[in-house]
Amino acid sequence: MRVLLLENIHASAQEMLKAEGFEVERLSAALKPEDLAERLKGVHLLGIRSKTTVPEESLKYAEDLLAIGAFCIGTNQVDLLASSVHGVPVFNAPFSNTRSVAEMVLAEVVVLTRQLFDRSREVHAGQWRKVATGSHEVRGKTLGIIGYGHIGSQLGVLAEALGMRVLYYDVMTKLPLGNSRSVPTLNALLAESDFVTLHVPALASTHLMMGAEQLAAMKPGACLINASRGTVVDIPALAQALRSKHLGGAAVDVYPEEPEGNSDGFVTELQGLPNVVLTPHIGGSTEEAQASIGKEVATSLLKFVKGGATTGAVNFPNVEAPINPGTHRIINVHRNTPGVLRDINRIVSDLNANIHAQVLSTDANVGYLVMDLDQDVSRQVCEAIAGLETDIKTRIVS
Repeated sequence: MRVLLLENIHASAQEMLKAEGFEVERLSAALKPEDLAERLKGVHLLGIRSKTTVPEESLKYAEDLLAIGAFCIGTNQVDLLASSVHGVPVFNAPFSNTRSVAEMVLAEVVVLTRQLFDRSREVHAGQWRKVATGSHEVRGKTLGIIGYGHIGSQLGVLAEALGMRVLYYDVMTKLPLGNSRSVPTLNALLAESDFVTLHVPALASTHLMMGAEQLAAMKPGACLINASRGTVVDIPALAQALRSKHLGGAAVDVYPEEPEGNSDGFVTELQGLPNVVLTPHIGGSTEEAQASIGKEVATSLLKFVKGGATTGAVNFPNVEAPINPGTHRIINVHRNTPGVLRDINRIVSDLNANIHAQVLSTDANVGYLVMDLDQDVSRQVCEAIAGLETDIKTRIVS
């Protein structure tokens, strides 16, 4: 089983995969799509972070590829539809870096309300400006959270511990934690919040969701924090809102276009503006988070390879069936067309195979079947299923 890990994925993933006897190659940099296509030949598992793009063109050459692990939260760098129709589930890490991001956002709330970066820069330059004007405690202030998922909900709990009032807006109904309160509209949240923080995915519906109109709807002197995706905030509009003093500050960790690696010469319109914290996409970049991400995604990949579990896959039917000792497990991905299960069961019947367990789940594109059979006929059944016209990928797990 060959594994290719890119972008300096934490060694915790490599250690787990090597412990299972897998051959692991770990590279520090991302690969361009044309180079990735060549490197994927003969690779069974691919691990990436946010800088590696996996288009359909690369997948066409990856005949042996079983699964992709995105060692981060976002998966928009992968062509999920193409991965699905090629029978390749994509797993990510939606939980492991939530604490790191939440802590950084909370730190930025304090930094912004005390204008700490400006004061620090002045002292570094030899200036002494001891002032209280415009500096406040966060206790009693309102934090507005856009996107109340894993990060947003945990951030709300931490903010309440500092004595903040927490509001949140989400397009889905979410159970509030602590004293957090849901508001019905985005504008309602913007109008009440002293700090607005974004925790949403990159979707068509979230593209530039914070534009000039939404920034104008924020309270005068409020601060905006974006540690989600660079495409959700209109950067020129944000810069104008800061220059006009309508907003009192901002903290930005993600940008519409980011360098593929560490480099000099990065430019954004927000540079040089007062009370603006700019960081290079480091929300989840703590040693604890990266180690946890390595383990979380590696665990998902191992469960899929060894037992066919797709729980947590972002582009696949989610199936996880208990192992039946003494059987062989057949894993089948097929085009979702009527009659596939009938054809498979006919094969099983014709070969007098005994089914110990069978689970089928489908989505709009593919069907995913996990079936446990007697060991003496599993190879014949697997070969016959792989010969069906609807077959995408079929393998045996012993």
